[in-house]
Amino acid sequence: MFETPDELDRLQSLLDASHTRSTEHLRGIINDDRTLSATQLVGLLTGMKVITAATVTARGEPRISAMDGHFLHGTWTFSTSRTSAKARHLSSRPAVSVAHVDGEALAVFSHGHVVELAGEELAAVDEHWTSHYGSSPLSWGDVVMWRLEPTWMVGYAFQRERLLAERGVTA
Repeated sequence: MFETPDELDRLQSLLDASHTRSTEHLRGIINDDRTLSATQLVGLLTGMKVITAATVTARGEPRISAMDGHFLHGTWTFSTSRTSAKARHLSSRPAVSVAHVDGEALAVFSHGHVVELAGEELAAVDEHWTSHYGSSPLSWGDVVMWRLEPTWMVGYAFQRERLLAERGVTA
């Protein structure tokens, strides 16, 4: 877990506000017994997670792709080749939806926009990723690293208490 107390507070506020603004249909599925707190969410999202990111073409056509995501400081970080379609989409239209779904057990859905990492923030994220992969993603070619600035996020666990116990997350 890399989150500071302030980052956890901000994430919890975002989760609460997002759940409140959700439709009745979604709140019926992600009810109080299935909602994850910020502390629970960051405990479950340690390490690399496969995420899907939805972008939009210049013609407004949706595109989705999977990639590695790392949940750091209360939000997703991810990378791709600067020559990829999603990098072109995000550079021109930074709005994005990101999801991590682990079968029926766990899901995290978020919307927002991306910020390209640079400077000290890029160095810190690259250090984390390098530790995970054994080499820097920046050495893999013309790679761009992004951080999601979420405006909406919900976390769901079908059997929350069981999932937390199975994965050793206490909160």
